[in-house]
Amino acid sequence: MPQSALILRAQVVQVIRQYFMERGFLEVETPLLIPANAPEEHIDPVTALPWQLQTSPEICMKRLLCRGHRRIFQISHCWRTAERGSRHLSEFTMLEWYRADADYSALMDDCVGLLQHVASRCTPDALFSRFGKKIDPHTKWEHISVQEAFLRFAQADALTCVENGDFDELLVSRIEPALEHAAVPVILADYPAQLAALSRIKDDDPRYAERFELYLAGLELANGFSELNDPQEQRLRFEEANLRRCAAGRAALPLPERFLDELSAMPPSAGIALGVDRLVMLTAGADTIDEVVAFRPEEL
Repeated sequence: MPQSALILRAQVVQVIRQYFMERGFLEVETPLLIPANAPEEHIDPVTALPWQLQTSPEICMKRLLCRGHRRIFQISHCWRTAERGSRHLSEFTMLEWYRADADYSALMDDCVGLLQHVASRCTPDALFSRFGKKIDPHTKWEHISVQEAFLRFAQADALTCVENGDFDELLVSRIEPALEHAAVPVILADYPAQLAALSRIKDDDPRYAERFELYLAGLELANGFSELNDPQEQRLRFEEANLRRCAAGRAALPLPERFLDELSAMPPSAGIALGVDRLVMLTAGADTIDEVVAFRPEEL
């Protein structure tokens, strides 16, 4: 990693902290080694028996929401097994923030403010770039629903694609490449309810969840949603995720029982995870994640 990239990375992290602290968010630290992560079909945690390294700080941060904290953020290391590529590392840095008494629309506004703040203070032209393409966070962002994106770019119905198992393949092969051409950040919103994970279902259309992902030039940067705070429904979703894991030949994962015990105390809330390494990539105009971390795994 060139010295200039290391300096830029430190600057981006400092600017992130400044942004949230100026807006009344409390920076928190939660344990990295935990008994159980939120079980997900396609994510395997790194085990440190008998516990696991966190795949995300969300479980403990949401427990802090349940205990009365209103606005919190954290910049933390996370681990996921078998994640390696030009955009992926098994150990990576995640920014997460949560708002009580808010929904996912508040997070979208946060994303606008944060990216404008980082671009203005960390790039010479107040723009992000990827593969030489400039992305301007200061002009109006594009908002598009998942259904609209599938109809427009894949000529397919998103709900049908979930049912027949084509959703992920079309998202990667048709939707994300189409988003590469956008000169502004893109918010892809309202995922099918079957992909709700830990998010709340939309009141006006239960076929969809209040979940969105943020893309810059086709690169997924963040995943946010209005939080589910029904412990029975959350337990059911975790159990269904484990059933899908088993059907795919993966081991079932333990459930975060203390999180489920506290979940009913969570107020209406919203939370989001943003990849810090990818944000530094976009700030530096780097093509790969290897260019913005101090050490590649292969160097250790």
